[in-house]
Amino acid sequence: MNYDAILFDYDGTVTDSIADIAYAANRALRLAGLPERETAEYRSFAGNGAGFLLRRAAPAGTDGETLQALYDDYVAYYADHANDRSRPYDGVPEMLAALKEAGLKLAVISNKPDAAVQPGARRFFAPWLTLVVGEKPGVRRKPWTDMLEAAAEEMGVALARCLYVGDTEVDLETARAANIDCAACTWGFRTREQLVAAGASLLFDSPAELTAFILES
Repeated sequence: MNYDAILFDYDGTVTDSIADIAYAANRALRLAGLPERETAEYRSFAGNGAGFLLRRAAPAGTDGETLQALYDDYVAYYADHANDRSRPYDGVPEMLAALKEAGLKLAVISNKPDAAVQPGARRFFAPWLTLVVGEKPGVRRKPWTDMLEAAAEEMGVALARCLYVGDTEVDLETARAANIDCAACTWGFRTREQLVAAGASLLFDSPAELTAFILES
């Protein structure tokens, strides 16, 4: 195989979490007296962390104090409710099991706050994961490569021998910055057309298809 480890994004890649993201963000907007968004809109907002998501969700011109209040409320609520409606995508557990059985190390690398991503990743995928990394102080979130570099080092593998798997433009940008391959998932928060427009060249329509590619590479 060409890879020693597979680094997975979380939201939209291994977990269908858009309903929980939308509910927590709309709750924060509602408490601030601001208009809520349709759940589908959050697909285009997700990927760059909670702060970016809420800036996109809030009306244009929302002041900094209000944005900070939205962020604080979202993070506090979401930490305890990130998995109320979320679930693994069909085929993902089977994919992770097959990759681990093949001897690959597996990690989740997410711009979701660490306090929110850890419980979900462990709940859904604990038997197969070596490591889970979420946004926290001192480690720059994607598209900076800090998370990827730290994960590779902790797992004892060369970053050049890792494959990054994601579903958004920031995932592609992160992999390019790290100079590693990126497998783009069309089942996530972006369409195939959006991923191609962002420069994706390795695209996969199902976890089974991705598994076959990795094991046969």
